[in-house]
Amino acid sequence: MGELVDRVDENDLVIGVVDRAEAIEKGWLHRVATTVCRDPLGRILVHRRSDEMSRFPGQYNWLIGGAAGVGESYEQAAARELGEELGVFGVSVRPVLRFLCEGEISPYWLGVHEAVVDGVVVPDPEEIAWYGWFGEDELLEAVGRGEFAFVSDGVEALRRYLELER
Repeated sequence: MGELVDRVDENDLVIGVVDRAEAIEKGWLHRVATTVCRDPLGRILVHRRSDEMSRFPGQYNWLIGGAAGVGESYEQAAARELGEELGVFGVSVRPVLRFLCEGEISPYWLGVHEAVVDGVVVPDPEEIAWYGWFGEDELLEAVGRGEFAFVSDGVEALRRYLELER
């Protein structure tokens, strides 16, 4: 068995435990927790996924995250993923929004959080090939121009996230 996750229903209530690969293959809902990392100036961390990633290799994203494990809350998973992917520990993650994402490869519940990252970032090279800090306008411009291949699910989350700010 691979990565175990909670299988959830259309109301985000747990209905079982499944292998994440099987959930994706069969289109079963599960939970994914992500974080918008901002620096003290308010810029957003944007990264390019490693070419070895199984999902969206080489594509850009503005969210750090992954699947929530069995019994793990969105906040716990978001904080864990910050440590695993960026080497950032002990940072408070604040829930911002949660929605049922249709997903390019499979539907899932997406929890989006925010965190201010003030210290050193040490990305895991197996997950992150490059990163930089973008102002919101720079990020929107990059997404709009199509200059970078952004993860499509992340683009949908960006639209919803920015709507909350206005």
